[in-house]
Amino acid sequence: MSSTFLRYLLLPLRAPMVLILFLVSAYVGLDWSVSRQSVAGVDGMESLAWAMECLQAVVVVVVCTLPDLLLRQISSLMATSRVVSLVASLLVVTVVGIYMLHLEMLANVLVLGSSVLLARLDMVRARLVPPPLVTLLLLVLLVLGGASLGRLVASGNLGPMLLPPGLKG
Repeated sequence: MSSTFLRYLLLPLRAPMVLILFLVSAYVGLDWSVSRQSVAGVDGMESLAWAMECLQAVVVVVVCTLPDLLLRQISSLMATSRVVSLVASLLVVTVVGIYMLHLEMLANVLVLGSSVLLARLDMVRARLVPPPLVTLLLLVLLVLGGASLGRLVASGNLGPMLLPPGLKG
């Protein structure tokens, strides 16, 4: 038990892309907060917007961490009928495309997804491959923790030295 905990504790040293994932997610959280501050009239909706952004981050981590399980489920659904396959593909592509283009979040999703995949690849290289659900939980906690840190930095709760240059008072 303690050796397993120690292996996960030393994970950023053995797989440095995990640390990069944390920094990228902190930047994404900072970007979300700064872009929300520049839009007028979203003060009352801040907690809802933060919840939706966290949900988006969790979905990106799930898709990038468990692609084999998701693809197996989707392909079994698609194998039932060609019509179901076409309708489901059209629906998914249309909804995801409109969502990403309308909210201008394609860059954040691509950067976060690439970081998650690189962290997983680095974990495999370091031969630290926990079971899929443990990996998912670890990466979700890491991404949400980094995004929360970025949000704290943007709000100024970590001190004036950590504020981005445009937000210094």
